[in-house]
Amino acid sequence: MKKTLLLVEAVFALAGVAACGGSEQSDADTLDSTLAVTADALSTPNCTPLTASSVIASGNDGNGPQNTLDAQLATRWSNQGKGSWIDFDLGSTRTVSGASIAWHQGNQRTNNFTLSTSLDGMVYTPVYTGTSSGATTAAETYAFSARGARRMRITFQGNSQNDWASIAEARACGVAETSTGSGVVWRGDFETGSRSQWSSTQMVNADRLQVVSSPTRQGTYAVKVTVRQGDNPINASGHRNELVRMTNEKEGDEFFYKWSTMFASDFPSAKTWQLFTQWHHSGSSGSPPVEFYVNGETIYLRLQGSTVVWSTPLVRGQWLDFVFHVKWSSKSNVGFVELYYRGNLVLPKRYGATMYSGQTNYLKVGLYRNSTIAPVGVVYHDAWVQGRSLADVQ
Repeated sequence: MKKTLLLVEAVFALAGVAACGGSEQSDADTLDSTLAVTADALSTPNCTPLTASSVIASGNDGNGPQNTLDAQLATRWSNQGKGSWIDFDLGSTRTVSGASIAWHQGNQRTNNFTLSTSLDGMVYTPVYTGTSSGATTAAETYAFSARGARRMRITFQGNSQNDWASIAEARACGVAETSTGSGVVWRGDFETGSRSQWSSTQMVNADRLQVVSSPTRQGTYAVKVTVRQGDNPINASGHRNELVRMTNEKEGDEFFYKWSTMFASDFPSAKTWQLFTQWHHSGSSGSPPVEFYVNGETIYLRLQGSTVVWSTPLVRGQWLDFVFHVKWSSKSNVGFVELYYRGNLVLPKRYGATMYSGQTNYLKVGLYRNSTIAPVGVVYHDAWVQGRSLADVQ
């Protein structure tokens, strides 16, 4: 049975009193055990609760942090002192968009707090600062912009009565996992020490697609892509050196792709197109149906050669992490794209045609640019993986 978070408030009409000393008195301590809250009496308003695999806290008074996950509002986590925190591990990187918190004695006092998220348990980003209503012991949901996170932390900043942090139940809110079938489909992370994971290359010389041991985003190897004016290995428009992977996406396929790209510190600034990732169609002419490119000082994601669905300032000299979720379809009401960038969900699901009717797609990675650009361009790629679910590529 699904566990949720709302206490029938009439059950807790009796007010508790905060004790002086080493622990906080519960407003439910005098209730008969037969009135213990069941899972069916709880709910998380405006929240799809994510199951935490574990929970830790900065301390406790004997009421441990695990009590916030037992679906019982008669138990709680408590710790004295502003700055006290409780931290939930979601088990893997998930899409998180809020928190649902049932505050102990929440109908008697307001609580000031901050919500933070982290991908690695070391670097935390504050995403919400607020105050509980002080009007209910039921769960209240606090929403923020959706982002990828492995951990969610609640940091207590004091309440209207004392400095006791005390939470009965808490859940991260987000997107329930869906999958079209589990499993990693392909890796192109260069950990073979070569380009052998890729189907083919389009390069004028092997030094243009060079497997290197530094810099890397993960593991031992990455690829350094160099393009000089005049590099035209396939005698087509523009200049390029690209890796090709025959991913052969067809109508109705749905995949997640993860990779990291770094633009060299001297990457040219040109007011024209410079593609670094594209899904090309099986036809021989026309703009690719999906392309990531740089123009001037901005990175863009464009569909069908004309529709820009996302952009962000170009950053040089740093690894930029992408997770790209695509439903491949020539139908604009079926196909969609969704993008995580540097750990945050920056493009919620956006519907649009992601391929051309009657064709398939395949992946090209490297650098492909307008032939008018004269300076040498260098870009690095690493950590490519294709999977059927977000968990697969994380």
